[in-house]
Amino acid sequence: MGTGAEDTSWLIPPLEEDRRWFPDPRHASPEGIVAWGGDLHPDRLLAAYRQGIFPWFNASDPILWWSPDPRLVLYPDDLKLSRSFRRVLRNSTYEVRFDRAFAEVIRACGQIPRPGQQGTWLHPQMQEAYIALHEQGYAHSVEVYMEGELAGGLYGIAMGGAFFGESMFAARPNASKIALTALRGVLGAKSYDFIDCQVETEHLVRMGAVTIPRARFLEELDAALNRPERIGSWADYRWEYDDV
Repeated sequence: MGTGAEDTSWLIPPLEEDRRWFPDPRHASPEGIVAWGGDLHPDRLLAAYRQGIFPWFNASDPILWWSPDPRLVLYPDDLKLSRSFRRVLRNSTYEVRFDRAFAEVIRACGQIPRPGQQGTWLHPQMQEAYIALHEQGYAHSVEVYMEGELAGGLYGIAMGGAFFGESMFAARPNASKIALTALRGVLGAKSYDFIDCQVETEHLVRMGAVTIPRARFLEELDAALNRPERIGSWADYRWEYDDV
């Protein structure tokens, strides 16, 4: 308007007591923050994921709720495996399990050092929240064992036809990539629509993930959530590389 006044239309609102309520993620701040405050109760977390929102904050900060634009997603059929990694899949001695060691996986994700990052956003409060979702049958882990030890894995939330990937770790070379390949195999076989990877990383882009506008992501999420819920343990899932 030429007044020099600062545009405050995107000011971030606090959450209300109703754990099902979130602001429209289309009105997030330029950084992708939708709201702040609230708690990590399972009902609030599930409501957030259904609206394309997830928590991400440091232990010393208030809870921040995000819906970035653009969004990074991996469609199961688009996973890219290099020739060298295919040889790893064929020749390595490893075992993949599901939902056998969820707590160990999420703790390892919080402990693995990451370049340019001090501390972890996966502090005990976050870990306890996702362990509670795991106990309810929504959060799942993929575990990769080598020589009898947990060598890598990942965890996330499954709702309808969407899998919301949260974090992965590798204590041995290629272990997290094996976990992602196994996840892709299982989700593809069960006709899941996509893996939400949240924000862009070079590693996931090399493996086939793509960025899409938030508006498109929310449309695809709505369609995915119209699929029947498949709540419960994945401990009986089986995967072999030949299934990919």
